[in-house]
Amino acid sequence: MLCIIVGCGRASSLPNNNQDNNKLLAVNDTVRIANDSLEYEIIIIDPGFNSWLVSRARPRGYYNQPYLENKNRLWVMEWNTRVMSPQRFGDMYQMTIDYSPRIDYGYEVNYLLYNYLVYFQVTNRQKFGGIVPQF
Repeated sequence: MLCIIVGCGRASSLPNNNQDNNKLLAVNDTVRIANDSLEYEIIIIDPGFNSWLVSRARPRGYYNQPYLENKNRLWVMEWNTRVMSPQRFGDMYQMTIDYSPRIDYGYEVNYLLYNYLVYFQVTNRQKFGGIVPQF
């Protein structure tokens, strides 16, 4: 089962992200990050993701935020294209990801989204373009 949701408020009135405003909740294989002041949340439900994140993902700080944002922007565009083409990609891609390059989601959201997209590509033998780190 998979669910990724990134919801956003109005970009023009958003303050800079502050990691203290982030709330991270991990229960079994559900990861939820929310920042009430920015009106966004990301929810990842995928069996195995938490254990993969802990055991195989690069540690926080390995990549800088601009790198993560660039990869996320490209990979989310490809993800959403596949959601809109079920006849070509099947039902593997069920929900679009609402990710705006004009919003500063902060490091943690970008880190988790990036790592989920790496995890998804590696475990499902998919390629969204570019080089996917091999783990």
